[in-house]
Amino acid sequence: MYEKVSTSLNFVEREKEVLEFWKEKDIFKKSVAASEGRPAFTFYDGPPTANGMPHIGHILTRVIKDIIPRYRTMKGYSVLRKAGWDTHGLPVELEVEKMLGIDGKQQIEEYGIEPFIKQCKQSVWKYKGEWERMSDRVGFWADMENPYVTYDNNYIESEWWALKQIWEKGLLYKGHKIVPYCPRCGTALSSHEVAQGYKDVKETSIYVKFRVKGEEQVFLLAWTTTPWTLPSNVALTVNPDEVYIKAKCSDEVYILAEALAKDVLGEEFEVLEKLQGKDLLGMEYEPLFDFVVPDKKAYYVVGGDFVTLTEGTGIVHTAPAFGEDDARVGRENDLPFVQLVNEQGRFVEAVQPWKGVFVKDADPDIIKHLDQRNLLYKAMEYEHSYPFCWRCDTPLLYYARDTWFIKMTAVRDKLLKNNNTVNWLPENIKEGRFGKFLENVVDWGLSRERYWGTPLPIWECECGHRHVVGSIAELREMGENVPEDIELHKPYIDNVYLKCPKCGTGKMKRVSEVIDCWFDSGSMPFAQWHYPFENKELFEERFPADFISEAIDQTRGWFYSLMAISTLLFDQSPFKNCIVMGHVNDKDGQKMSKHKGNVVDPWTVLDKQGADAVRWYFYTESAPWLPSRFYEEAVSEAQRKFMGTLWNTYAFYVLYANIDQFNPLKYELDIDRISVMDKWILSKLHTLIGYVDKSLENYRITESARAIEDFVDQLSNWYVRRCRERFWQKEMTQDKINAYMTLNTVLITIAKLSAPFVPFMAESIYRNLVVNLDPKAPESVHLCDFPTVDERFINPELEKNMDLVLKIVVQGRACRNNANIKNRQPLGRMFVKADFELPEMFRELVMDELNVKDLIFTDDAKHFTTYKFKPQLRTLGPRYGKLLPKISAILAQLDGNETMDKFESGEKLTFEVDGTMVELAKDDVLIEAVQKEGYVSEEDRGITVILDTNLTPELVEEGFVREIISKVQTMRKEAGFEVLDHIRLYYNGNEKIAGIMRNNTATISEEVLAESISEGTADGYSKEWNINGEKVSMVVVKV
Repeated sequence: MYEKVSTSLNFVEREKEVLEFWKEKDIFKKSVAASEGRPAFTFYDGPPTANGMPHIGHILTRVIKDIIPRYRTMKGYSVLRKAGWDTHGLPVELEVEKMLGIDGKQQIEEYGIEPFIKQCKQSVWKYKGEWERMSDRVGFWADMENPYVTYDNNYIESEWWALKQIWEKGLLYKGHKIVPYCPRCGTALSSHEVAQGYKDVKETSIYVKFRVKGEEQVFLLAWTTTPWTLPSNVALTVNPDEVYIKAKCSDEVYILAEALAKDVLGEEFEVLEKLQGKDLLGMEYEPLFDFVVPDKKAYYVVGGDFVTLTEGTGIVHTAPAFGEDDARVGRENDLPFVQLVNEQGRFVEAVQPWKGVFVKDADPDIIKHLDQRNLLYKAMEYEHSYPFCWRCDTPLLYYARDTWFIKMTAVRDKLLKNNNTVNWLPENIKEGRFGKFLENVVDWGLSRERYWGTPLPIWECECGHRHVVGSIAELREMGENVPEDIELHKPYIDNVYLKCPKCGTGKMKRVSEVIDCWFDSGSMPFAQWHYPFENKELFEERFPADFISEAIDQTRGWFYSLMAISTLLFDQSPFKNCIVMGHVNDKDGQKMSKHKGNVVDPWTVLDKQGADAVRWYFYTESAPWLPSRFYEEAVSEAQRKFMGTLWNTYAFYVLYANIDQFNPLKYELDIDRISVMDKWILSKLHTLIGYVDKSLENYRITESARAIEDFVDQLSNWYVRRCRERFWQKEMTQDKINAYMTLNTVLITIAKLSAPFVPFMAESIYRNLVVNLDPKAPESVHLCDFPTVDERFINPELEKNMDLVLKIVVQGRACRNNANIKNRQPLGRMFVKADFELPEMFRELVMDELNVKDLIFTDDAKHFTTYKFKPQLRTLGPRYGKLLPKISAILAQLDGNETMDKFESGEKLTFEVDGTMVELAKDDVLIEAVQKEGYVSEEDRGITVILDTNLTPELVEEGFVREIISKVQTMRKEAGFEVLDHIRLYYNGNEKIAGIMRNNTATISEEVLAESISEGTADGYSKEWNINGEKVSMVVVKV
């Protein structure tokens, strides 16, 4: 029969056994093999970087990514689940620098590029084992034996093909632009990388005085948040269409925008003159510093419509080397280009006071220097959002560089069109975070002045000709002495020179840059297959993906690079459905970080509570796209509510089925012969199957998980609890068979239905209930089909009636709690007000469950409630003053329901107090609904339940009988008796209890399997009890 089931909630050891079974029997490979030839369903796995440790957020991504492919496999699809590794880029280089104890590009080149590249290649696998162990432990099924690897030659060759396509479309170009630049890493960054590194910082902003040439004590006032850029200043920009003033403060005159004057200067100034911004154009001023002598005209006022009056002074300090607007104004006005900062973000030799100082560190000294020269109007702390390098955390500088760009602005409309085809979850990502990013898309700064990355396949000749290589074959065809086993990385590829097809004599040398590693990950739809060089049909079958999922920050990362590259190459979205996950926070909703000390080690939870518990918590706690609060107690609660309940129900079935040697293969479930409770739970089951199936089909994970949890709660706490005695019958009656068959069917179906959610527990239950008895059955639940709805079982009317039963029961229990009356104490009557009345059999269920003799439906619950009224001081105080105490006394004597009826009909209440006529409307009184003496009520969502709490002597005695039975059952359990053991029961020490025992011997004997009940004592298990205030001693003796 079945293996014995422990009711322990320690799932960890069971999960390890399941893992061993999966590995031993190759269940994942079998599931893949079994699905060959079926309709395709494609999942793209966003490649993690294996040189960083997985954290709790990665468990969330793993479990969300896992559930949909499991579900689709059970639904009969051939599901692609190819794992991948993101192996290039700054993260790897920084790790290697740290490991080698070197810092920056100069030291890398001193160490040697070739050995550095070899170290990078090794480093990417540093935590591969940890990633695989974590993925394995949480039940994430993917092909990790044949992953795509972004540093692989085949992968890079596919990227080269893509770049050649982009080049031939005229969308790859070199530009000298202001780009976000990391001085620590010595390279430019793309806009989507910058978007991931913003932080709110407090810095000192300053109002700087630029002395107007030829005028005494007259200054142009400009505001800046980057004092370090002032040595490179060459102009001041105003808005030609705005109004400016000359404002006198003490003995100095300041020029600034009229609209901002009070904010900057305060109230104490005199307006000497008003003038338009265009009138200031050409006004010259004295330079702040003399570190350079510009080669063109400088230090005068120019115009720009980007100057706004939201903050500052309306005059913008302009340094074309450090800002996009500045650079544009510089080009328009032919301003000199002054670059006083080197590639390490430090001031050059010419800036003598601060040469070699990192520019951000020089800010305080620059401010002090200006102040000493009376060129500082004021300094103030300013909080703003500033970009930092997303990998090394260095403040970025906006810096003029030669950079290779992809012209994304040329395909903006296509990006937006393709975005509209995606089913985003949540939907607001489409028009919001992602859509807005696409609307404001800028050209992709593709090149990186680094080492470990996909080499940019552009070769240049001294004659000016450029050529993009799109394949290794092309490289061999055009190149000189190309090694047979050429590795497509620096420094090897830089040794390959091409014959120039234009001039015929020149040697073409590859440009030095590598590409943004986000281009690597965004190329995975085709590069994982080495397309177009191989697997053309396979790629076309598996593109676009049906499903992808990553965290919210990937809207500017992987989601964008996927969409960008696919639009450039194929003009379509590379994915159809995308679940965007929120971040995992701590229990207080705070972001986890090492310095806060609130980071949760994923293994702490996996080793203590298990993978299914963590999975279930993430599925049910909130929608995947909302931030989740992760902490051990919350996982335990989620485990207890669902897993504990289902496991105990399963253990209950196995316990009694083993006692009865019940084999379900010998019977059939006959829908026409089963009880109402059986029909109800099976109807609910098939309704649930339909709901979960449709929800998962539409990527609604939380809704489906919560529906399963609600069903399991009703299965355990209603169906099984109401049907327990059917399993306890001595003979194997048809009713007992029906109960076993129904519960067996439900448990097996729930195991299959929950398999994508809790794959370990579902496997344990399925293998014990099915494989143990039926050797022909699929050996794993994950090789089974997903359950299908059988409409024969669905009875909406039955479910509607039982739902009302459950609601009445919940409210009835609440009434008992409020009245402090135990459920074992019978009550005479209850009244229910609802939209419809229950048929008799359902009324009997309610009465039995709530231990009530009669259930009466009523349309009017006011007979059991009344109202109290008090004066509304806010309205009556001014009108009646000292009369309020007497008004209050009169209101207290009124018939509550009669008075309320008057108010509801719009009538006013009138009476006389001390010769004054008092008139009260409904708004003049405070109204409190109260229960009539002897009744207690609960109201929720249109259903009112009232219990009559008045007790007759007969009801009191019956309550005692139920309490006695309960206490004896407890003693049987504590004494270690088996369920079917018979006993003798003795009692002594209380005459009242003795009388109740004598009057109800037959009832008590039947319930507790007592062959005799006697007053007195004996050798056995004894205990003192206080039963409803009556103390009694009882002894149980096994027969």
